[in-house]
Amino acid sequence: MNYSQRVQRIEPSATVAVGNLAAKLKSEGTDIIDLSVGEPDFNTPHSVVKAGQEAIAAGHTGYTPSKGVPELREVIAAHLNGLGMAYDASNIIVTPGAKQALFETVQAVVDPGDEVVMPTPAWVSYSPMVTMAGGSMTMVDTLPHNFDLEPALADLEAAITERTTMLILNSPANPTGEVYSESALKGVRDLAVDHDLTVLSDEIYRGISYGDPPLSTGALDGMLERTVTVNGFSKTYAMTGWRLGYLAAPSGLAEQIAKVQSHSVTCAPNFVQRAGITALTETKPDVERMVSEFHERRDSLLDALAANGISVAAPGGAFYVMIPVDDDDKQWCKDAIEEAHVATVPGSAFEAPGYARIAYTREPDKLREAVNRLVSSGLL
Repeated sequence: MNYSQRVQRIEPSATVAVGNLAAKLKSEGTDIIDLSVGEPDFNTPHSVVKAGQEAIAAGHTGYTPSKGVPELREVIAAHLNGLGMAYDASNIIVTPGAKQALFETVQAVVDPGDEVVMPTPAWVSYSPMVTMAGGSMTMVDTLPHNFDLEPALADLEAAITERTTMLILNSPANPTGEVYSESALKGVRDLAVDHDLTVLSDEIYRGISYGDPPLSTGALDGMLERTVTVNGFSKTYAMTGWRLGYLAAPSGLAEQIAKVQSHSVTCAPNFVQRAGITALTETKPDVERMVSEFHERRDSLLDALAANGISVAAPGGAFYVMIPVDDDDKQWCKDAIEEAHVATVPGSAFEAPGYARIAYTREPDKLREAVNRLVSSGLL
């Protein structure tokens, strides 16, 4: 049997692989503290569940317009406009998860031979998406700057060539939790304008931050017409299994991306879209409670690490901490799950060798226990 070269050039998702191993060990009776997969451990808000059930009962189980039901697209546009952007429903495409929105955008923008620039550490799926489109990824390392983007702007500019068509940003970031400053994003804006780049701004963790609300790239002067803003419901509303995301793009590009959707997934599930309206309009107290809990967990984890001599900067958003481990971070993570029964993800999966990512998606006592297990096993 033959396999396409583009698929053979990519590796399976490292985060999913670790999560699968953790699930296997759990099924065999091992007491695993799984801090690997970026999934909130909260229930979907009751009002959203009820809205989904009522939508099914009302018969909203067929196809929708490929770009999404008009009511949800209007609500999304209004939500983004509240963040300083100027979209209407025609700019919005509702997708089965934010990952699909990212994939479709890359397919619509990147041609074989094109280059894409991205600061790292970065989420594991961006680079394979570019590879499958026939493009190549140029990484710009922010590790020397403690994950801060602004000091790396000169390196970012140096990485841009005449073949560069896109720049990918993720703030708050996976795996670091870094929230990019306004001055850093203005620096990106200047590069995008000077080099005529499309900016793909992944804002899936925007609703989970612990200080001032993160700035959306598309809200900067001159950026609305060259930015694709991606977000979704999985993280902020604890709706990972519902598979609902969206993108907002300039009109011409939105129509090109819509072609990809129409010939691939067709549309997001009808009743899930109806529930998404409720998520955006009726769950503010639920989201605030969840974010407050994540904030407490972050601080508990940082305190437990500091008590054992490991000092890391407090992430400004998302629910991840990157900790320094052995140079062979893959072996360290293997030892962590096999010896300490703590599942983490090797930093090399995110272009950050020598680190491991911890997702603080468990209760504070479990996070403290995880650190104690790693210390007792001699891994920290």
